[in-house]
Amino acid sequence: MGKEIKTREEDYAQWYNDLVIKGNLADYSAVRGCMVIKPYGFSLWEKMRDQLDRMFKDSGHVNAYFPLFIPKSFLTKEAAHVEGFAKECAVVTHYRLKNDPNGEGIIVDPEAKLEEELIVRPTSETIIWNTYKTWVQSYRDLPLLINQWSNVVRWEMRTRLFLRTTEFLWQEGHTAHATAQEAVDETIQMLNIYADFVENYMALPVIKGVKTESERFAGAIDTYCIEALMQDGKALQAGTSHFLGQNFAKAFDVKFSDKDNKLDYVWATSWGVSTRLVGALVMAHSDDDGLILPPKIAPLQVVIVPIYKGEDKKDLLNEKGKELAAQLKAAGVSVKFDDSDNARPGWKFAEYELKGVPVRIALGLRDLEKNEVEVARRDTKEKIPMSLDGLAGKICQLLEDIHQNIYNKALAYRDKHITKADTWEEFEKLLDEKGGFISAHWDGTAETEEAIKEKTKATIRCIPLNNPLENGKCILTGKPSTQRVLFARAY
Repeated sequence: MGKEIKTREEDYAQWYNDLVIKGNLADYSAVRGCMVIKPYGFSLWEKMRDQLDRMFKDSGHVNAYFPLFIPKSFLTKEAAHVEGFAKECAVVTHYRLKNDPNGEGIIVDPEAKLEEELIVRPTSETIIWNTYKTWVQSYRDLPLLINQWSNVVRWEMRTRLFLRTTEFLWQEGHTAHATAQEAVDETIQMLNIYADFVENYMALPVIKGVKTESERFAGAIDTYCIEALMQDGKALQAGTSHFLGQNFAKAFDVKFSDKDNKLDYVWATSWGVSTRLVGALVMAHSDDDGLILPPKIAPLQVVIVPIYKGEDKKDLLNEKGKELAAQLKAAGVSVKFDDSDNARPGWKFAEYELKGVPVRIALGLRDLEKNEVEVARRDTKEKIPMSLDGLAGKICQLLEDIHQNIYNKALAYRDKHITKADTWEEFEKLLDEKGGFISAHWDGTAETEEAIKEKTKATIRCIPLNNPLENGKCILTGKPSTQRVLFARAY
């Protein structure tokens, strides 16, 4: 089965697509630019979603849902916002179809034109802030800490499964506060929650930073981000958190009466992650034989496969397999006992390896006679004989070890691929030959940032938080600079 997958060295893009398709995560759709998320891929997203949802609620947030359709006039109320999304919007102009009188099928009814066009949600700031106007009157109504799980549409010309599709799933938090500091604190808190999740559940190290003015979210005062590194040396933005100031409150007239009975505009944040995280997971950890999934979010952590010849001992192995599965399930492990007759054990081994199941247990008669089983790790492919005594506890510890090993491997790769460049020649050579994050000086101007992007396709991924001051010269212009920033080519 592994032979059906292109290697990373042969064709990294095709390798990624092969894993997504053949690992049963997603499939192409009849709708251009959209994807079908298959049950295994959706169960992976559910694991991510459910854990993040717990973290949001633990920090005081609640879920709500807002309309998919946004009146076009709402987008025009915040100039930077509409400019940022105008080219990506899908627009609904009519509300009815009818049979073509010429017998050519179904046509749009020209008499069913909407008085005002509706935008299919690219993001929800405008519809939410129009709603908040009726929810907020006093400081007693603040803070509003609301999140929604939904789909969004951003029209894309070039798409890639999970990484960039016209429609995708995500969560978007939208909060309102009485002071600027409260809103900034919220922005940082959510950035830290994202970093905690990606590092401790996805086993993927990230760099926390702030975006340059050119890379900010449309309508934001500041955009904070977490940046991760994929195995091909390209960066991927894994989550963003935005301090919106009072821009949207002013655009939608959201005011509150403070403790001194004075009217003021509220302060806002928004933050989100999407199904793009599934793509990050695939690219950061997997190998040429298939997916490698961190145990904490793997849909299936352990699979037990019985091995027997003939039918005479089948019942014995099945009984023992179900017993082991029950023990593991009682210990909180997601486990499957695969006693299906539709495939040989070798085919099952390859299938579960392709799907990235962290632990595989082979259950054979000879092993049972020795009171043990053969345990295979997906991350290292090591096979370990393990006693049946206290097996559940050992498997739980093994899952922790696997998770840490996957993280350590990704961290070592990331750290090895953060390189300083002090000249333009060094910068270009590193981009072409090594990739990864390049730490270099920049003169702070949007013009230089754009020129570097045009020449190399590299962007400033972030200015790291707590970035040390360092006098230097911009790699392109030679003008003075007081700090290094992180450049990379990115998804």
